Formats: sequence, C-alpha cells, structure tokens
Amino acid sequence: MSIRIVPEGELTQAAGDIPPLLLPDPKTLYLTRAQRLETLADGHDMADYLRFCARIARAQHALVAEHPLALPARDAYFAECARHGLPPLGSSAWPRDQVWQDLLDALLGKLLPGTTGVIADTIMALQTQAREDRETLASALLAGRYDAVSSADALFVWAALSVYFSQLASQLKIHAIAEPDESRHLCPVCSQGPVASVVKIGDKDGLRYLHCTLCESEWHMVRVKCSNCESTRDIGYWSPDDKAVAVRAESCGDCGSYLKVMALGKDMALEAVADDLATLTLDAAIEEEGFVRSGINPFLFPGS
Repeated sequence: MSIRIVPEGELTQAAGDIPPLLLPDPKTLYLTRAQRLETLADGHDMADYLRFCARIARAQHALVAEHPLALPARDAYFAECARHGLPPLGSSAWPRDQVWQDLLDALLGKLLPGTTGVIADTIMALQTQAREDRETLASALLAGRYDAVSSADALFVWAALSVYFSQLASQLKIHAIAEPDESRHLCPVCSQGPVASVVKIGDKDGLRYLHCTLCESEWHMVRVKCSNCESTRDIGYWSPDDKAVAVRAESCGDCGSYLKVMALGKDMALEAVADDLATLTLDAAIEEEGFVRSGINPFLFPGS
C-alpha cells in the first residue's frame, strides 16, 4: 500500500511533512455526526431518516462511553503486519472479538424504544438471531458482499462494527509512511473504502484526506486525482447548477466512478458521513451521467 503502517518508534515525522494518516477520536466523532445530522434534517426531504440516523450516531457515542474497548495485546500480529505492509486492523482478516456483538446488543437495546414498524421488526429479529449468524453477516459486509445482507440488517451491524473498529484504531501505537506506489483507495488501517474525501483547514489547510467508512481513520491523497483508480487524466467536478458549493462530486472518466469531495473552507460544519447522506440528489444527478459511486455510506447500504 502506498501508505504503510510501521511500528511506533521506527520512524519520526519531520517538521513540515504531510501527515499521511489521521487516527479517529471516537469519543467525539459520533456526537459531532449526530449533531450535524440533526441540523441537516431541518427542512430536508429526508428529514425523518436523517433524524433516525442521528439517533444511531448518538447511540454509538453512548456506546463509546459505556463500553470502552482496549486494544488487544497482539504484539506478534502487529509486528508481522508492519513487516509486510499490511493494514493492522484489516477488517476481513482481523480476528474479531465477540465484544463487537455485545456492542450490537447494546446498540439495538438503545434504539428499540420508540421505534415502530419495519425498523422495529428488524431490530427485534437481530436481537434474537444466533451469534454465529450475525458473524456471517459481519463477514459478508466486511468482504464487500453487500448483496448477501439486507440493507436494514447492514445498517445496525455496521454501526456496531464501526464503534468496535474505531475504538481499536484510536489506540494503535503506530506511524505511517507514504510510499511511492499508487494504491491509496483503501484505508491503510482497516482496508475498507472511503465514504467521501475532505479538504482540510487550519494546520492542514488545503490537504485532502479520504474518510474511512468503517474505522473512521483518514488518509492523505493529493487533490485532482481519482480516489478509486488514481488516474489524473479525466477528472470532473459536479455540483448543483455549477455553483461553487461545499460538497461536489469528483468523477473519473477512466474508471467511471465518483466520490464526493467536501471543502471545510466553504463550510466548517461539514461532516463526511452526514453531509454525504444529505446530498443524495447530487448522487442521483451524477449517476444519470453514467458514473458509479466508488464508496458506501454507513447509513445507506446497497444490500438486498
């Protein structure tokens, strides 16, 4: 991978270097997401769903406080990952602890009260589902086999997995180095794809980072480059009525994919997952042009 994890102490970052990797802060990110979703819901055509997703994010925030996780002491495992340049929390290979299922149970218990209809039925079915069957669902999602899992089940399973992986990622004692090869379309921490990219402000002003849809880490990628195939030849930007808005879609004529780019300099309140979900009309418009989205939103799975 072009951003490679190395053990803490093996490398120090020189002043002025671009940080290749930003680890998440799960103690704050889910609350920030919930608040942004609630703000975006006001007057939105998808107001009810945005508010429900805010409920999920608030439940995730509570889980981080109520069920703090410690990174397992798997020194030999992490050393081997570093030696071979593999993502330390490679989400399809990492030996998941059963604690993620405890998180799922707690999440479902928080969300069921006040929930009715099909969503309530989904929650109750997951609550009584055998743990081995839930492991099968998780493995399918992490392997990208979204058609093997209903979109309703995926919403809750992924939310619990995110709390699990983000807490582990936040505790990694590692450094990352940028290598010359061109392969940055997957998260160097957990190997999942990005939900969107964010152009930063402050001490990282103008730098673009891809935001992981699972562990919430962010990794650097230069701008005006396809986040899926790395091409720079035929990149296009799409926005409503060609306005200079904070959220645009970046398309690639070579691979036919697109992903949204969010500019904090135009709106400091932007949050990758929330604002991606709230701009589905942009997805519809660019998909009419023949482009296919290269990443998933954790609140909107393409499952069965």
